Amino acid sequence: MAISVIIRRTVTNKEKAAQLSPLIVRLRSRATAQPGYITGQTFACIDCAGEYLGLSTWNTLDDWNTWLNSKERREIQDQIDHLLDTETEYRLYEPLTGGIIPRFQGGTG
Repeated sequence: MAISVIIRRTVTNKEKAAQLSPLIVRLRSRATAQPGYITGQTFACIDCAGEYLGLSTWNTLDDWNTWLNSKERREIQDQIDHLLDTETEYRLYEPLTGGIIPRFQGGTG
């Protein structure tokens, strides 16, 4: 089943933000050539300057993890991390379809 990945990055320094954009574009363009990549978009937040959101969809979680842990991606991500004010945040999602009960971690409710 396909999964979606949301990637959130924040940078407040304008000079660093100017350096960040081409790195995000390069990372996304390289992702498009990876096995299992389906689609992606990159957004700049309108009401919270310096926040960038990436949304990509992958055939499987394994496809995403292969790209996430690849040397090529890691080298670009290291350059990005150097510019950010906070750590890059990753969230993984799967689609909910009729009859599927959401999974909850921990607790009994």
